[in-house]
Formats: sequence, structure tokens, C-alpha cells
Amino acid sequence: MQRNGKTRILVVDDDAKIRTLLRRLFEGEGWEVLEASSRDEVRGQLAAGKVDLVTLDLVLGGEDGLTIARELRQESNLPIIMVSGKGDTIDRVVGLEIGADDYITKPFHVREVLARVRAVLRRSEEAATAQSLIMAAREAFAFGGFVVDLSKRELHTADGGNIPLTTAEFALLEAFVRNVNRVLSRDRIMDLTKGHEWNPLDRTIDNHVARLRKKIEHDPDNPLLIKTVRGIGYSFTADVVPVK
Repeated sequence: MQRNGKTRILVVDDDAKIRTLLRRLFEGEGWEVLEASSRDEVRGQLAAGKVDLVTLDLVLGGEDGLTIARELRQESNLPIIMVSGKGDTIDRVVGLEIGADDYITKPFHVREVLARVRAVLRRSEEAATAQSLIMAAREAFAFGGFVVDLSKRELHTADGGNIPLTTAEFALLEAFVRNVNRVLSRDRIMDLTKGHEWNPLDRTIDNHVARLRKKIEHDPDNPLLIKTVRGIGYSFTADVVPVK
């Protein structure tokens, strides 16, 4: 959810009439609506702030919606509903296989769209709540050959060696560990690491990320744990396992 309490939906379609129809439909539910008609516009809208769900047309003026969906899924668990005039079963199967949460074929009934969007949002919120409860119940986690103890604020190698971190670096690592596989904007990172006076207009966060990479990445120039999400921020893609 957004800071103003509203669910935010990104409608991606190159047909202005469809975008207007869905905007009016979703705004009637009290949801905030953003629009995009191309891959670049999708990137721009995602960079501008958190989105709770995307409705994505399969064909965007020659661009492949499946490719966009694949890219989004590789970067985050953002709920995606494919909306397309193509009713071919193969397109539907491919869309679901690459990670789309649901698939609606045009022409559609507005009540069906609302029902499917509500269902996907509900599942997403339930999954996020369950994950948060699991993460909150644990204070030590293993990832990439390291063990981080959040209660003791310590980072160790698998064989027990201590990895010294500054206060800012540890706050950054904790934010990543508690939000694994989520794309975090720089603004969101500042929210999660509250207490650190980081200016979003300078390179402070990027510099802390670079220093943290030097301590946990085997090759900081080709990071595998902290991925840069172009135009948005960062994502911690390590396999994080709670340690009993």
C-alpha cells in the first residue's frame, strides 16, 4: 500500500480508450491509477514510486508485453495481470509461466476485471503479511556464505569470521535482508534505515551500497547479491534462510 493508504495500480496499454476505461473503473474503487503505453513509460512510472499491481497488455505498439512481464518478474514479485485481445491458449500459458498472476482476454466484463484484481491484490497482501511475520520472528539469517545476527548486529562468515560493518552499512544490510527479492527505491531505503540523514539528491546511498558490496560480494563489480535495478534502486536477491 502507498503512504496515503491507497492501492496504486499501473495500467499499461497502448489503447487510450482501454486505459481510460480501466482508470475510471479502478478509481471508482478508491484506487490510485497510473498509466503507461510503452516499456520506457513503465520504467518511468515504477521509478516514480511503489506500485501494488500492474495490468499489462500483451502487445504495446509493436513491443512485446511478455518481455516486459518477464523483466518485471526477474526484478520483483510485483503482481501482474495480463490483459490482451489475444485469446490464444499458448499466449495465456506463456504469460502465466513467466510469472503473470492472472490473464484476462479482451473484450472483458468490468466486473470480471474487478474480481480478478481484488483476488490478486488479496493474495499478494496475504503473502507479504506471512513473509513479514516469518522474518519478524527470526533475528538471524544465512545468505551467500554469511550469517547476519540482527539482534547482536553482527555479520559473520559461515566459518565464524567477523565482518566489521559501520552503523549505516548494517542498517542497509538489515533493510535488504528483511525485504529480500523486493525492489527498493532510494526513498524506500531511506525510510527503512530511519535515523540516517541520507539525502536522495546525492550519492550517499549508492556509496554505502558500493562499500557493502565490497564486504559481501565475491566480485563487487559483478554483484550477485545486491542487484542494481536501473532507474529504480536496488534488490537483494540472495537466498535468505532463517537460522534457529
